[in-house]
Amino acid sequence: MNRAWHRRTAAALACILAAGGGAGWLAHARLQQLQAAFETDARIVHRLLSQRAVQHDAILSTLALLQPAAPEQGSADAALPRLPSVYPQILDVLRRPADGAWPAAAPGLDTAEAASRASGHAALAQPDLAAGRYHLVLASTPASYALHIDLHASVPRDEWPMDRATSPVRVTLEHAGQTFTIQSGHIPAHGWTYGFRKTLAAPSQPLDVVALRTVGWSELPWLAMLAWCAFTAAATVAAQALWRQRVARRRAEELLRLGQVARLNTLGELAVGMAHELNQPLTALLSGTQAAQRLLGDDPPDLETVRTAMARAVEQARRASDVVGRLRRLVERPDLAGQAQPLQLPAAVHDALHLLEPECRARAVAPEVHAEPHLPAVLAEPVALQQIVHNLVVNALQALEQVPAAERRLELHLTAPTPGQVQLTVRDHGPGIPPEARERLFEPFFTTRAGGLGLGLPLCESLAQAMGASLQLAPGHGRGAAFVLRLPAATSKP
Repeated sequence: MNRAWHRRTAAALACILAAGGGAGWLAHARLQQLQAAFETDARIVHRLLSQRAVQHDAILSTLALLQPAAPEQGSADAALPRLPSVYPQILDVLRRPADGAWPAAAPGLDTAEAASRASGHAALAQPDLAAGRYHLVLASTPASYALHIDLHASVPRDEWPMDRATSPVRVTLEHAGQTFTIQSGHIPAHGWTYGFRKTLAAPSQPLDVVALRTVGWSELPWLAMLAWCAFTAAATVAAQALWRQRVARRRAEELLRLGQVARLNTLGELAVGMAHELNQPLTALLSGTQAAQRLLGDDPPDLETVRTAMARAVEQARRASDVVGRLRRLVERPDLAGQAQPLQLPAAVHDALHLLEPECRARAVAPEVHAEPHLPAVLAEPVALQQIVHNLVVNALQALEQVPAAERRLELHLTAPTPGQVQLTVRDHGPGIPPEARERLFEPFFTTRAGGLGLGLPLCESLAQAMGASLQLAPGHGRGAAFVLRLPAATSKP
């Protein structure tokens, strides 16, 4: 019974592990998929914004390249007012002539111009990311130029990879502690967070593109995970059903084999008993006819005929005796001791209890097996040992039917009482055996059970003796009955 409980527990644990592992794998795959999509969108955002930043550098470079050598030749400066209409992100184009100053409305451009002249490329000036504005200054000769850029208009909406209103990704531009939010996103309080940070690919505009994505619990594939758990549970139930069918089929086959062996052994015992019982009267008949033959031989009347008749009677009696002898030789069991092999007694007990598990369950009996550790192997014939254990347990179950279910106990003790010997004790807590029946239990055809043949215990005793073991009824003490099977220990383990 404990083994069945352990099997059910192991199956439940395996189901839980398989369901949890599969659900975890589905969740992990979904998180990997969302992370890959996030990283792809973040790289696209960085590329688009970098393209705009590089475009700003190109515009300034073009203005510096095309500016006239002298102020009176100003052909490029005439196009300055038209640039905001062509590039919506450019709010204004500022110019500092060679002998002039930057407009008073744009202070701080001198410092950026000096940095631009030192680096050789445009420089960032007056960044106000909270308002989404900054200036980009390029020092040139004879005039220097500056662009007033609107970050809101710098975002290429047509090529943006996400829906800015519903996307859960938060996208910002950051520089020197200032932040401009391009896309607010939705950030749950708990979940798995993915981040992306990379500076724009324009040295003149060192703005960091920062993307943040938090996957909440609601975004996990719960339906797929629940479906997997349901499939795992169904598969486990089906596997258990198939296993039970397989075990039941093997148990039925083993019981059928044991039944066949038991019937053959019973028939053998019966034939031996019949041969023993018939041999005595046949022997007496043979002796009587021989005596009569001698007596009749002294009679004068038709002595020859009487002698012939008696001779035939003697011949028939001897023939009957020969037939019975041949029958006895035919059904006598072979020497089981020659077929003995090292066996593990606990395994034989387990096999017998496994076969009888339905009978134990039907009688509400949970066998208690107590085995000493490190028991040596025993020398026994496998089928005979299994038959003995099977019969002893069946007898105990039949005895327990006579007591209330709450009082039914079946104990099997495996011990090594002496060196070279292993002992199995099968004890039931049934009504016990009457004192007058204890001496006759192993007699053929004696039984205390209605409908019994009285051959089970004699068969077990003869099987035990045939392989060098012994079977006895333990002295009566306490409730029920106890049978003790003593087996020789093997010199080496199998």
